[in-house]
Amino acid sequence: MICGVDEAGRGPLAGAVYAAAVILPAQYDLPGLNDSKKLTARRRDVLFDLIQSCAVSWSVATASIEEIDELNILHATMLAMQRAVAGLSVVPDEALIDGNRVPKGLTVPGRAIVGGDALEACISAASILAKVSRDRDVETFEVLYPGYGFAQHKGYPTAQHLEALKRLGPCPVHRKSFGPVIKAYAQASLW
Repeated sequence: MICGVDEAGRGPLAGAVYAAAVILPAQYDLPGLNDSKKLTARRRDVLFDLIQSCAVSWSVATASIEEIDELNILHATMLAMQRAVAGLSVVPDEALIDGNRVPKGLTVPGRAIVGGDALEACISAASILAKVSRDRDVETFEVLYPGYGFAQHKGYPTAQHLEALKRLGPCPVHRKSFGPVIKAYAQASLW
C-alpha cells in the first residue's frame, strides 16, 4: 500500500495551502491521469470524482492562513502533508512525496520524489485532489471579497490580483507574511 502525497497553493498570496494523500488500487481506470498543472480545469474536475470513487483511501488536509503566517509556507505545507497522510482511513506502507523533502512527523516511512506528480500515478492523483479542493475553496472568496478576481487567479500573484491588492488593500484571506501583501498593508497604512 503506497500513498502519493502532493500539495497545492504554495505560491498564492491568499488562502490556505492544501495537501492530499491518495492510495490507488492495483487496478484502476483513470484515463489521462497526470500532474494537475498539465490538465485543464474540466479534466481535473472529472478526474477528481473518479479518483475519489476508485481510491482505496484518500484524504485532503490544509494548513490555515494563520499557520502559514506563523510557520512560513514551507513548514505549513509540510504540516498539511502530514495531516493528509494521517487522515487516510487505510494506513499505507510508504508515502511518496512530490518534491525534495519528506514532512517530519509522518507516521509511515516517506520518500521524496522530485517531479513525482509526473512519475507516480498516486502522486498525480493527490495533485489533482489538492488542486481542485483548493481552487473550489478559493472560488468562494469571489463572493465574500468581490473585486479581487479570486475566481480567475485563485490567489496567485497575477497582474490583476496585484492591482486589486493595491487598489483595495488586503482582505482577511490574504497571507500577511507574503511580500506583496506586506507592501499593500504598508501602502494602505493598515499594518
